This record gives sequence, structure tokens and C-alpha cells, in this order.
Amino acid sequence: MNYPLVRCKYYLTLFKDILNFIKKPKNKIDTKKSVRVKIYDTIGLYLLKLIFLIPVVLFFALIYDPENVQSVKMSGRFTPLMLLLVGGVILPLAEEVGFRLSLKFKPLYLGLSSSVFTYYFLTKVIFHTKISLIDESFITRLLISSFMGIILFAIFNISKVKEKLTLFWDTHFRSIFYLSCIIFAWIHISKYEITFINVLLLPILTIPQLFSAIIYGYTRVSFGFKYPLILHMSINWITISLSFLPIAD
Repeated sequence: MNYPLVRCKYYLTLFKDILNFIKKPKNKIDTKKSVRVKIYDTIGLYLLKLIFLIPVVLFFALIYDPENVQSVKMSGRFTPLMLLLVGGVILPLAEEVGFRLSLKFKPLYLGLSSSVFTYYFLTKVIFHTKISLIDESFITRLLISSFMGIILFAIFNISKVKEKLTLFWDTHFRSIFYLSCIIFAWIHISKYEITFINVLLLPILTIPQLFSAIIYGYTRVSFGFKYPLILHMSINWITISLSFLPIAD
């Protein structure tokens, strides 16, 4: 077990584990695995994702390759250091808090997730601006979403409400997990220009994000919140860093 990442049998076992979880998601922490094994599994799952994404990569390379307008706009607004901070730390943290933190129900977790979603709603629907843009509406969006999170946390923490939500999470976790994965994936259509063909190809264009959501969700529930968070940040850091290379074009 010293170097499981170089063993083919290890990936087969890992694939069976996550496939079983996808079939029947369980809101249960894995207490049998050590921290070391959890780290190996988290990395191994991401490597599996890369393998399964080969057909998608070929589709983008040979058939249809839409421009990532989000990355172009961000690189034009931020210095390399700020881009690493925003794209590699702040945005992954916000996404993990919004989509994965409250997979395990606690009033505080759901309050924080609600705050993130309120910020997104205000940004996109009310103010029609960008998530990472610090403009004249930024403080307003931040204050309202923070206030909403505090109010909802207080409501969720009421004994009867907390009891009902706990029961709801336990009863409907499967639907909650699936919904979080789909929303996380499909919300990334904003990376591309909203055209008829892009909307039509939405399920294909967002397959990478769907795979990521499954991995992040599985590791969050089974191992703990820090595992998908660190993985998400690391992937973004590597991707952004590679974009700085001259060969990136």
C-alpha cells in the first residue's frame, strides 16, 4: 500500500467504490481509512477523471472547441498573482462552500451555502455583473448575501426547523447529491458564450465539471470538507499556472 497510485488494481477498486456511491449515495463518513489513504484516493479519483475525459478532450479538439470567454476576461482584468489568488483560492473556496459544504447538514453549513448562492443570484440576476468583479455593486452584493446567510442560519438553528431539515437531509440525500452535481456542472455554461449550439451541447460541454462535482461530492461526504477543497484549489492553481506558459496559446 506504499505506492497505490502506480497500481492498476488500485484504480479498479477506486472506480468500483465511486460507482457504487453514484448508484446509491450515502451521507456517511468513512472512518476506516487513514488520512494517508484518503489523500491517495482523492488524487487517484482525479487521475481517473482525466482518463475518462479523453473522449471529451478529443471532441473539443476535433469537432467543436468553443472559446472560454470567462478565462479570457479574467486574464485581462487581473495580474498573474491576483489571478492565482482569485481563480486558485477565492473562487474554489466559494464553490466548495456553496455546493459541497452543506452536503453534510448543519445550520451553519447551510447558512454559509445560502450566502454564496445569494451572492451569485444578486450578481447574475439583479446586478448583471461578474462574480469576481469588484465594482460599485460589490459591497452591496457582499453585505446582502452575508446578512441573508446570518438570517437563514438563525432560522435553520431553531430546534424544530433544525430537526425537520436533518430528517429531510437524511431522507433525500440521494436527490440532494445528484442535484448539487448537476447544478454545479451546468452553471459552468457561463464559461462560454450563450449561443444556441452551446446550450444544445450543454451536457457535453459541462462533462468535466460534472465529473469534478461527483469526485468533490464523494470526497466531501466520505472523507471531509478539506479534501475536495484542497484538490479543487490545487487543480485551479496548476491550470492557471500552465496558462502563463508561452506554449499555452
